[in-house]
Amino acid sequence: MTPGINIAKKAGVSHRIHEYSHDAGAQSYGLEAAEKMGVMPQQVFKTLVVALETKALAVAVLPVSAMLNMKQIARAAGAKRASMAAAPDVQRSTGYVLGGVSPLGQKKALPTFIDESARRFDTIFVSAGRRGLEIELSPDDLAALTGASYAALSDAD
Repeated sequence: MTPGINIAKKAGVSHRIHEYSHDAGAQSYGLEAAEKMGVMPQQVFKTLVVALETKALAVAVLPVSAMLNMKQIARAAGAKRASMAAAPDVQRSTGYVLGGVSPLGQKKALPTFIDESARRFDTIFVSAGRRGLEIELSPDDLAALTGASYAALSDAD
């Protein structure tokens, strides 16, 4: 069990765990997950941690098929600018390794924003806290468990 799975279980939200054999040579962890699980990339969401100009961190959850728009995540977080957080900062604040960062069960609760495209699906897939392990749950349950807000985070879809 990972902290992310434990959070969902403890809250009693409906979820499913999906495990697949992760290929360390995969170009994109998210696209690999979609392919190996046989689901649309638009329904598999990646978790990215950004640094705001205030030095605070925030979390963006968006489709693996999309690119994060830094202006949009900054606006959603009430900041002027955002950039990708440094890997050591991500691992220290979340407790997860890159490629396995879950929006659930992070060591430090960070402001979290889910791309509004998630609302098109009954369930979405996010990392459960390890490469090759995904948790499927409703976007609204994810938002409730993480205290997230919905926002436009990418130019895609």
